[in-house]
Amino acid sequence: RWQKVLYERQPFPDNYVDQRFLEELRKNVHARQYRYQAVVFQSGAVVQQLCSVCVFVLTWWYMDAGVLSPQGLFGAALVSSLLGYVLFDAVDGGAGRWASGRTRWADLKSTLVFAAFTYGFSPVLKTLTESISTDTIYAMSALMLLGHLIFFDYGANAAIVSSTLSLNMAIFASVCLASRLPRSLHAFVMVTFAMQIFALWPVLQKKLKARTPRCYVGVTVLFALAALAGLATVSSVGAVLFASLLLAISCLCPYCLIRLQLLKDNIHGPWDEAEIKEDLSRFLM
Repeated sequence: RWQKVLYERQPFPDNYVDQRFLEELRKNVHARQYRYQAVVFQSGAVVQQLCSVCVFVLTWWYMDAGVLSPQGLFGAALVSSLLGYVLFDAVDGGAGRWASGRTRWADLKSTLVFAAFTYGFSPVLKTLTESISTDTIYAMSALMLLGHLIFFDYGANAAIVSSTLSLNMAIFASVCLASRLPRSLHAFVMVTFAMQIFALWPVLQKKLKARTPRCYVGVTVLFALAALAGLATVSSVGAVLFASLLLAISCLCPYCLIRLQLLKDNIHGPWDEAEIKEDLSRFLM
């Protein structure tokens, strides 16, 4: 009788298997069953980040066109940051702050140091890319913002995810765009606003998503509507296309994912590579 062993000589060819070989066949062992509502909820992170990029570009366009003053943007951003700061502590009752050991005085000092540093170097930021053509600046900014969206941490455990790289690319794009604004004050306010929307805003999003899912959904919808309203003032066609993109990501893509999951047919059996689950660290000592 044939045995599935290698240490005995048997009167069978090396590639011989009997009828019991397929008894260990298993299909879709690690396949996940998704629910449509859950996938739509998770897609909110992508929608919010797209809206963040849209709001940032619109804000830069308003400032470049002279519609929005730097003083007005700085005041609105300051008020929004204070409200977000209070909301961040109110969501979990300050438990996260106590766990991290971070004090409000430390937060205030970090904010003042960053603001002073950015304001002091704003003339340098304004003249940093004078030797580069405007078309090249726009192309670099678009490429950096696209990279920011690609490498952003949406909650997936993947090798391509890099929060540091994503943030650096967004700040680089903000510096490039700020260098084309009229004055140094515009550059200072633009870079500060970029830090708020690309660094602080996602942190608040994650806290709301983990603690208050309903509030997170409401904030996502309002943020998307605000981005669409701002884009409609610049281009109605762009607003329609952007709305179609958001609907496709939040509604159509989850539906396609669930439908494709039904067609998955992964097989597992004795032909798989062996997995050593025992802890072998004791042999390395």
